[in-house]
Amino acid sequence: MAIRLVDAFQQKLNTIRKQVAQVIVGQDRVLDEILIALLAGGHVLVEGVPGLAKTLIVSSVSRALTLQFGRIQFTPDLMPADVTGTQVITENPTTRERQFSFRRGPVFVNLLLADEINRASPKTQAALLEAMQEGNVTVGGARHTLERPFMVLATQNPIEQEGTYRLPEAQLDRFLLKIIVDYPSHDDERGIIERTTGTLRGTVSPVIDREEILALQRIVRALRVSNHIVEYATRIVRASRPGEEGAASWVDDLVAWGAGPRATQALVLAAKARTLMSGRFAVTRAAVRDVARPVLRHRVLPNFRAEAEGLGADDIVGRLVDEAPFFEPREGFDDVTRAILGI
Repeated sequence: MAIRLVDAFQQKLNTIRKQVAQVIVGQDRVLDEILIALLAGGHVLVEGVPGLAKTLIVSSVSRALTLQFGRIQFTPDLMPADVTGTQVITENPTTRERQFSFRRGPVFVNLLLADEINRASPKTQAALLEAMQEGNVTVGGARHTLERPFMVLATQNPIEQEGTYRLPEAQLDRFLLKIIVDYPSHDDERGIIERTTGTLRGTVSPVIDREEILALQRIVRALRVSNHIVEYATRIVRASRPGEEGAASWVDDLVAWGAGPRATQALVLAAKARTLMSGRFAVTRAAVRDVARPVLRHRVLPNFRAEAEGLGADDIVGRLVDEAPFFEPREGFDDVTRAILGI
């Protein structure tokens, strides 16, 4: 059953890519990483300079999924109640009695686009914490459960400082992946100009529904991971922490704060989703390496010395992955088995 479901998803994944390609030129890596987060049941922070179609990418993906979609344009005057909802006074038409009733906010959807999230105040940003971590919203002492799947896709602009509020590390850690949208290649940029300055506009049709997504998320959770792969992921994360036993001396020199245990969970989950998207069932070391940067780049904080040397989080994560020790499992595997396990 699971194999048939994965095979069907492989076909739908290709269809999603074709659908999104009718609107978005290039950005295949960004699309794949968004799908990884969706399968893993996590949230995504998309960062890029203006004009790179961050919002369009997210909205195009949402149209390919038969899910409830909502969008919030974050601004400095946005209040927490504008996100979660609020208690309003209503009057019973029969008894004329007044009572409080809960009016749901835009967070009560399956896919929430939090556009320019760093423009909202910290108080409003924090209103998303409970929803992102627990899948609930508490208003007026009453807890309201969000329908699964629930995914926040937030965008932010890294270059503007005026009128923005930097996301605190506690909230950054709630995002499974941080995706960087780069400038398009020369050919892709020409394709963008040709496509967007004419009269024809592409459209995206729904491809996969809610129940299929939930079933795939269950398969991701059920995928078995070998002990040596879990050990490999654990050592990468633990090596990012200054003062940690076994961490390299350069980590103490270049890192102000390392990744926490939630990063190890995210690394394994994202590697599972990457494996499923590839049509395989055995999580390999290559899958862990593929997702290491989007999982860790917002959880590893370079210090002033690293910044002075021109080193960013991606440089540090890349070095951590390259230097992480990998211990071979017990002897006795033949060459075919080793190739399957990625050892």
